Amino acid sequence: MTGPFRPRNDGVDLFVRLTPKAAMDRLEGIEISADGRSHLKARVRAVPENGAANQALERLVAKALEVPRSAVSVVAGGTARLKTLRISGDPAALARCIEALGGGPSAPR
Repeated sequence: MTGPFRPRNDGVDLFVRLTPKAAMDRLEGIEISADGRSHLKARVRAVPENGAANQALERLVAKALEVPRSAVSVVAGGTARLKTLRISGDPAALARCIEALGGGPSAPR
């Protein structure tokens, strides 16, 4: 099993499974898919129109990791549920924060 992120020189790439139109904005821990890859589960109230759900996800992750909103951007999966977020900052510190958010992995889907 790999973690839900990949370190980079200037930050990390975070793999997220997003559910839009949820009752509340929240991060729900790490989930492992049937192919063995892991990702952070997230829910946002925003609808998936005109990038609103992606922007809500960027704000949610920035707040959770205590980084500026401008440090978080969707770089892959803009119209898909599985997304890659690029987060700028110290890779080691970001990795610790992501692992603290994750909790225990849940069962494969």
